Amino acid sequence: MNSLIIKRVMDEANYMKETKKTIREIAKVFGVSKSTVHKDLHERLTTIDHKLFIEIDSILKYHIDIRHIRGGQSTKKKYKKYV
Repeated sequence: MNSLIIKRVMDEANYMKETKKTIREIAKVFGVSKSTVHKDLHERLTTIDHKLFIEIDSILKYHIDIRHIRGGQSTKKKYKKYV
């Protein structure tokens, strides 16, 4: 694996660990697509640092658990503009 990819994966993982931000937010910060961030954190991180992968995986599972709440909040915010 290319050293630049390994650096990006580690930077993304450490950033997520520190900030607990979502994949979309991380993609904006690093200037890559959300698909790339997802692949980095799910596939590539496993081979680079498995211990860190376990921590990141728990954060990602938490985001999946609360996504319906965030969706409801954003819909409420969207329609509040029209009232």
